[in-house]
Amino acid sequence: MLASMTPIPAVMKAVRLLGHGGLDQLVYSDDVPTPEPGPGEVLIDVHACGMNNTDVWVREGAYGTETDPGSVSTWRRGRSTLTFPRIQGTDTVGEIVAVGQGVPAARIGQRVMVDFSIYNRPEGDDSLADIDYIGHGRDGGYAEYVAVPAENAYEITSGIGDAELATFCCAYLTAEQMLDRARLGAGERVLVTGASGGVGSAILQLARVRGAIPYAVSSAGKEDALRAIGAEDVVLRDAPDLVAEVERMVDGPVDVVADLVAGPMFNDLLRILRPEGRYTTAGAIGGPVVDLDLRTLYLKQLELHGSSQGTRTAFRRLVRYIENGDIRPLLDRTFRLSDFHEAQRTFMSKTYVGKLVVVPDRHWSTVGAPHAAS
Repeated sequence: MLASMTPIPAVMKAVRLLGHGGLDQLVYSDDVPTPEPGPGEVLIDVHACGMNNTDVWVREGAYGTETDPGSVSTWRRGRSTLTFPRIQGTDTVGEIVAVGQGVPAARIGQRVMVDFSIYNRPEGDDSLADIDYIGHGRDGGYAEYVAVPAENAYEITSGIGDAELATFCCAYLTAEQMLDRARLGAGERVLVTGASGGVGSAILQLARVRGAIPYAVSSAGKEDALRAIGAEDVVLRDAPDLVAEVERMVDGPVDVVADLVAGPMFNDLLRILRPEGRYTTAGAIGGPVVDLDLRTLYLKQLELHGSSQGTRTAFRRLVRYIENGDIRPLLDRTFRLSDFHEAQRTFMSKTYVGKLVVVPDRHWSTVGAPHAAS
């Protein structure tokens, strides 16, 4: 291992998930062994790490199985790579401080953003059939240090700060992949549910980059913030007649629905689509088990697309968008890593717009404090 001149401690502070269950399963420790980068890997001094729904769902074991949706199961269901204890955290931003065999020493000192996907496929193969992710199949960024494959660490030269940069990785890749799956094009109208969350707010921006017209579904009080990041208009999720309200707002049906909620509104979302419209989903915070009238599906010639994470191609596109200033971060606030329980309770409240980010305590004054809640 080649390292920077800064000493790397033998142990570090980290939040470890000890098993499925409540917040008590997340334990902040100050004696976790610092990882060493293996061949083809880099060691990152973590400056910030964004929070995501998958952190909560994996902790709760809320993914179910194909035969029992209510059973405790993790993200990959019957093919799980999750072992305990596990350090979660997908949206890692920091500085490379050491490299493993085969990685140029010149990478030490680079400021990087981590593509959290473990593709399990060679370069050029964009299949996601075997995909896993950092923070699930291997330790992630809720720690002072993390080791990742060198190819997953992308140097970023943009002037965006570390905490703000940590809002992009998982949410924006998930959003971009959803739009890729739905083949959203310029001039098309897309309805986005869960629009104030990390993925939903990302879809609003990424749809605009494509020249599409996004409409948001969200709770009251968030309308101005959503319009500011790209929503053409906003419909309240508790509208008495969601279909009629959307059609009034849009002046007709939409081309694409990008859904992160599902639950009771699922069939209304299919009704809102035009004939030959496309529905894409990467989440179901309103309820994962829905009723489907297949006649709506086949009589309207609809397409339904499931989506999760994204491809190398999509992530590299995001890096280009960031460097070009085509998309901007939507950071609500930061939390100290040692206050992780408070951070996840706030995350689960869904009373904010955009993303929450955790910062290791030793970087708090420079990275976290400027974005903390007042």
